[in-house]
Amino acid sequence: MRLATIRTEYGTTAARLDGDVLVPLEAADVGDVLAAGGDGRPRDGGEPVLAAQADFAPVVPRPDKIICVGLNYRSHILETGRELADYPTLFAKFADSLLGARDDLVLPSVSERVDWEVELGVVIGRPVHRATPAEAAAAIAGYTVVNDVSMRDWQRRTMQWLAGKAFERSTPAGPYLVTPDEVGDAADLEVRCEVDGVVMQQSRTSDLLFSPADIAAYASQIITLKPGDLIVTGTPSGVGDARKPPVYLQPGNVLRTWIEGLGECVNRCVAEKAG
Repeated sequence: MRLATIRTEYGTTAARLDGDVLVPLEAADVGDVLAAGGDGRPRDGGEPVLAAQADFAPVVPRPDKIICVGLNYRSHILETGRELADYPTLFAKFADSLLGARDDLVLPSVSERVDWEVELGVVIGRPVHRATPAEAAAAIAGYTVVNDVSMRDWQRRTMQWLAGKAFERSTPAGPYLVTPDEVGDAADLEVRCEVDGVVMQQSRTSDLLFSPADIAAYASQIITLKPGDLIVTGTPSGVGDARKPPVYLQPGNVLRTWIEGLGECVNRCVAEKAG
């Protein structure tokens, strides 16, 4: 099953993909569907929307938590010259940082080093606290495509990464939540990031050091994960900041973030307007 949150004339609505159309559901977004514990009932009078013409909101627009993992692909860890970690490196984002799968990515005027990071997103489907990896895996509602767009100059200002990771409307997430049964629990999916059609990152989720279930179980020792919470699992090698010379996103670039079986986010980069 594939669920999305789309924008309509009556506000956002959750929708279920049926062939090439999205069928609106009663819930306002995918997070509400998960919180209600069901698949969602069709909205009375809701007109199906062609998926190719849909205005996608972030797949979970208002997660209670966004938990991210740094340095989680073996290839990226080696790229940075670090050793493999014993525990996941966690940091957080806020709901305001999320962006729809086809929205413009506004490059903030205060940053000159905006970088890409294709990442597998994991959406929690039921409460998880002090879970084992097996229990955490059973609580995963599905997977989605995320790009952890990072303002490297802000990220490097201190030892803490938050400032470079939490800019408003900087993190495409969507277009769909895809249930685990459709993608083999996302154990070995190709992930790819392109800028203007040029492949910048390409790897497979089998290169993850910590699996989605491992991350969810670890985070659940600290705090209860709730339906709709989003886990962003880390990025492979190929980021712009590690290139020689470094390469960063510029106005006019088209950022394409694709994961096998999950779909893609395609976001045009635009300069922030003055004032």
